[in-house]
Amino acid sequence: MPKVFLLLFLALIPISSTCASNQLRVLSYNVWYGFTKVPERKKNFLNWMKAQNPDIVSLQELNGYTADKLKADAAAWRHPHTAILKESGFPTGITSRFPIEEVRRFRAGFHHGLLRARIKGAYYYVIHLHPSNWEIRGREADLILADIAKLPKDAQVALVGDFNTFSTNDERHYMKTSLEPFFAARDTKHKEKNLRDGKLDYSVIRKFTAAGLVDLEHSKRKSGYRFTGSFPTKIQKLGDHGEERRLDYVFASPSLAKRVTRAEIIADDTTWILSDHLPMIVELTHQQRPKDEK
Repeated sequence: MPKVFLLLFLALIPISSTCASNQLRVLSYNVWYGFTKVPERKKNFLNWMKAQNPDIVSLQELNGYTADKLKADAAAWRHPHTAILKESGFPTGITSRFPIEEVRRFRAGFHHGLLRARIKGAYYYVIHLHPSNWEIRGREADLILADIAKLPKDAQVALVGDFNTFSTNDERHYMKTSLEPFFAARDTKHKEKNLRDGKLDYSVIRKFTAAGLVDLEHSKRKSGYRFTGSFPTKIQKLGDHGEERRLDYVFASPSLAKRVTRAEIIADDTTWILSDHLPMIVELTHQQRPKDEK
């Protein structure tokens, strides 16, 4: 009888929960000045994050954060492992359900800095490129690719975060917008370098794709796809912030990209008004660690 009851119990376990256990969920979020602009929405953010049940989280704009504050927030979505790039300016951070290994912090040559960590055998780069200068973004991309080239052969790599630039995969959409006049006005007024010869710059993203990295959100678009930008949202901010555009990406090495089952920007009633960026979620199948790994 006990064996019969066990079989009946196993038969009642939802198939979806079994499938979910084989998925690794990676979430990226630029949280707009660390919620210092809208502190009343911080609670909703923590609740939303917990509901997503992520395994790895890449965060940008952790303004006002310390290592302890990031650790406290990560506990809300049940992550015991955290790392922060710095505790001044515009920090980035990473949190994980699994141990975070080989943490590297890069400051030289980067406007905001770069954080790299190894989790479950893969290298995660937390990205926040220069917000208003395509030339500096290009140099930052070169530094990232140079570091990737130093990793072990066949290393699995993910670049996760706010790239602040444009992809030719979205060029068809941008041709219908007024983004070039918008950035031309900004370049004149604020002495920025958003445009390259008066046009949107696609060279930075091309560097990553030319290196063989896969734009995961684009790779998972289905027939009938309608463009979803990741910035701006419906949050109230002073000034004109232009039309919707995709600034947030997850790029992966080909071997890692093969494991991806889902990659999308999440626009729902909550995320539209939490930050000025929308979050991105990627799901991939777990990979067993090699026997020689601890």
